[in-house]
Amino acid sequence: MSYNVEYKDIGIRDYKETWDWQGKIFRILVDNKKSDNRVNTNDKNVIPGTLILVEHPHVYTLGKSGSESNLLINNIQLKAKEVSFYRIDRGGDITYHGPGQIVGYPIFDLETLGIGIKEYIFKLEEVVIRTISEYGLAGARLGKGTGVWFDPDIPGKARKICAIGVRASRFVTMHGFAFNVNTNLTYFDYINPCGFVDKGVTSLAKELNRQLDFENAKEIVKKNMQQVFDLKWTNH
Repeated sequence: MSYNVEYKDIGIRDYKETWDWQGKIFRILVDNKKSDNRVNTNDKNVIPGTLILVEHPHVYTLGKSGSESNLLINNIQLKAKEVSFYRIDRGGDITYHGPGQIVGYPIFDLETLGIGIKEYIFKLEEVVIRTISEYGLAGARLGKGTGVWFDPDIPGKARKICAIGVRASRFVTMHGFAFNVNTNLTYFDYINPCGFVDKGVTSLAKELNRQLDFENAKEIVKKNMQQVFDLKWTNH
């Protein structure tokens, strides 16, 4: 049975505002699962999941297990470059969000989907692998890390196009993926992306040597999310 999900394309939105918003949705789903008295029905799917696609103004986010030493500039330099910085409650280390990057926040009940967290991350990676394949590119997984890469096993050539970092409670997820489409990659020069010091970062625009239709790229991501996770869009 398909999983009912509300789809929200919210354009360009402040990171903290979006973090707070997805946190509210996340807590509703978690609290619903804690309750012994579900509203009207015992069906876990009575409250749908949510998929948010967004672009953020320039921001660095550091996961709860990450090290601030992977941020290579100080607060004065951050302000000069008009970049925000947040230590947040997802897994993973430091990453960058900015214009030209598709950030996806799936707030899903994995028990309703019938999958665990490892399969969930695998499926997020699959969404991006399928998406970039539609541009004639072959993405891959890194054996000891998450995300989507090009040439992950070739020293000096491995480069990441999509970072993944999630939080889960009672099998409800938040946070998600950051997929570089037309992203200005110079902002990655000021961090050790995801804690790596020996691997690069790339984008669709860099790999294809041209700017992409960003709205079309979002539609492809949306389509692949629907297919990979067997989603049914709802206006609940």
